[in-house]
Amino acid sequence: MTSKRRRIVWLILLVPLYAACSMTYLGQSGRLSNSDWRTASREPVGLAPDPVKTPEAVVQVYAARTINWKGYFGVHTWIAVKRSGAPEFTVHEVIGYRLRRDGTTVVSRVRPPDSRWFGAEPDLLKDVRGPGVDALIDRIETAVQNYPYNDVYRVWPGPNSNTFTAFVLRDVPELRVDLPPTAIGKDYLGLTPVALTPSGTGGQVNVFGIAGIAAGWEEGVELNLLGLTFGVDPVSLSLKLPLIGRIGPDDHEPVVIE
Repeated sequence: MTSKRRRIVWLILLVPLYAACSMTYLGQSGRLSNSDWRTASREPVGLAPDPVKTPEAVVQVYAARTINWKGYFGVHTWIAVKRSGAPEFTVHEVIGYRLRRDGTTVVSRVRPPDSRWFGAEPDLLKDVRGPGVDALIDRIETAVQNYPYNDVYRVWPGPNSNTFTAFVLRDVPELRVDLPPTAIGKDYLGLTPVALTPSGTGGQVNVFGIAGIAAGWEEGVELNLLGLTFGVDPVSLSLKLPLIGRIGPDDHEPVVIE
């Protein structure tokens, strides 16, 4: 057997083994939602500050595994904002089933920013606070209004909720958010194949969210293949893989912007 054939055989063996191990780990991690969506918990988990007791402006970005079997592969992301002195958070996100009812996928509403996503516990990706954050919220809200795909939704390869979050983040690069590799759809760029990475700290080339490459200070180097992300972040010494997501440290301490 030639070395090329041996590599192909090993690949054929390792891919299903990795998928099986990842799904087993996720199934036992408690991160997935196995509940009926009609009765699944939407309770907050304590990652957001009490807006009444927090006078400063706050922006938070979250991700949580999606509903049922789709949660093995991807996450839903959203952006929460609170202006200085405001008594509540406003959450901006894309929800596919709202298109038929409301004529748009974009949903902006008052709700606890750290609520479970139909039972799945959210991860806090970014927490930015301070007197300079009100100006960032102005730009976030402008980007929300300018989202170009509010009349279409596709789970794969996009546009979806992660396409929306990435679009908004590119317009506010000061947030420097590295979306997780499981945020399928974050690299969907429509008819324009070249753009900033979602963190705004690098660049990417991608064809309809199906194939591409990205490099940035926050993201490291990422390869997108069929919507799945493989990558390495040398700054945080992390690996990025489909299914299981990031392997390595995260830093979600609040960032103050003057």
